[in-house]
Amino acid sequence: MLIQILGTGCPKCRKLEENARQAATELSLDFHIEKVKDLQQIMAFGVMITPALVVDGVVKVAGKVPDVEDMKKLLAK
Repeated sequence: MLIQILGTGCPKCRKLEENARQAATELSLDFHIEKVKDLQQIMAFGVMITPALVVDGVVKVAGKVPDVEDMKKLLAK
């Protein structure tokens, strides 16, 4: 599973990565986290507000940071 964190590295972006990593670990998923900071790449996903979470090429959430339990639901789908 490829988990991408779209954002410039702000505190919310870091928290999104932290929650995604914790949720994926707790679900025992085989995952790789990639940070996408380039604005052109972020816009290519159709994302206009960061941070955003992309799982296997699908934007799951943008503009907010789900807690670990909500993140598990996003990753399990």
